[in-house]
Amino acid sequence: VGPPGTGKTLLARAIAGEANVPFFSISGSDFVEMFVGVGASRVRDLFEQGKKNAPCIIFIDELDAVGRHRGAGLGGGHDEREQTLNAMLVEMDGFDSNEGVILIAATNRPDVLDPALLRPGRFDRRVVVPRPDFKGREEILKVHVRKIPLAPDVDLSVLGRGTPGFSGADLANMVNEAALLAARRNRKSVLMDDFEQAKDKVLMGVERRSMIISDEEKRNTAYHEAGHALVATMMPGTDPLHKVTIIPRGMALGVTMQLPVDDKHTYTKDFLESQLAVMMGGRVTEEIFLGKLTTGAGNDFEQATELARKMVCEWGMSEMGPLTFGKKEEAIFLGREIAQHRDYSEDTAIHIDQEVKKIVMNAYQRARTCVEQNREALERIAQALLVREVLDAADIKLLIEGKPLPEKPAPPAAKPAEVEPAPSLKAAPKPAPAFTKGSREKPAPA
Repeated sequence: VGPPGTGKTLLARAIAGEANVPFFSISGSDFVEMFVGVGASRVRDLFEQGKKNAPCIIFIDELDAVGRHRGAGLGGGHDEREQTLNAMLVEMDGFDSNEGVILIAATNRPDVLDPALLRPGRFDRRVVVPRPDFKGREEILKVHVRKIPLAPDVDLSVLGRGTPGFSGADLANMVNEAALLAARRNRKSVLMDDFEQAKDKVLMGVERRSMIISDEEKRNTAYHEAGHALVATMMPGTDPLHKVTIIPRGMALGVTMQLPVDDKHTYTKDFLESQLAVMMGGRVTEEIFLGKLTTGAGNDFEQATELARKMVCEWGMSEMGPLTFGKKEEAIFLGREIAQHRDYSEDTAIHIDQEVKKIVMNAYQRARTCVEQNREALERIAQALLVREVLDAADIKLLIEGKPLPEKPAPPAAKPAEVEPAPSLKAAPKPAPAFTKGSREKPAPA
């Protein structure tokens, strides 16, 4: 059990190589087909093969495809899947014993599985495969860079510490992107700079330098992102600022990226309130410096409202007290909830809305105070963004202190290919941000 990309199927492959017994693998979606009874028949055949080759291991990938919660036939057409599940339940621990057959399954949706499938005697142990911690990320990177020549400046421990929240698949993708960047520049080894750019690409998507933006829009974006960056730097208790960019990436016109120092599992109320203030920094700056409002803050408000509502309804961080409001509807044949059950009165709903508004407006006032007290610093950050397009945390700190920025280092020269002259390649894109507390969205066309 674990989120996507953490290595559940990889773990099964490792078991297959180490167990020294017959290993059968099948996907949960391979059982049910167009003919009635095929699913149950395949389950019986699979376990029959297992009994003949005992001791053996049977591995079912994506178990949620066949092991979903049985319902009253909502939506129709589910009797076949339920029959397949019933056959599996009987084979796993029914009237006949299956000694010598060990069953392993993988899923990232344990919440939708049938309770009868998870009881002791069928699946006795639930192994959680979480996202790797700092040490785990470093070890995963060591595996992926074995066949890649690294430059002396590459420090895997720094990369491991700078990628909190990455899954094993994300790390593999990052190493692959870094190798491609180095190859594009005709280099024989991968530099630390390649890894940094690859990290940004994995987190935020590809730069869209070809996108045509007017000077006015660019200026609006620069001030908006400067507001996020200033509040993120000055506000106590927030995640440290990593990078700010006004180069369009993904669906955003600009991004302010923060990265936590360590892996976090719980959050304090002070931290959440500071993060809300960071989200409000963009709109506050537009009001004070540009004197007009833009649609660029839409995504910030969406995130802020959702976070504030969770603080009130789920985490008991408001004057409503230590209560939760709204039960999630358990939709039997749908993976996610389709509605929330209202278990509170209209009067309580009004109070919840008032508390949500109060939390967001308090964050707005904190952001406004911060921006007004540091107007000159914000102006310097915005102007530097218009010139350089990308600034990191050290640059922002220098600008706030009123010190000049160092000259930009020249990009490393590409070595010519030795075998034959290669066609000239464009320089790879500049590094740009990643995980985002306030990405500036481009408005959808009317």
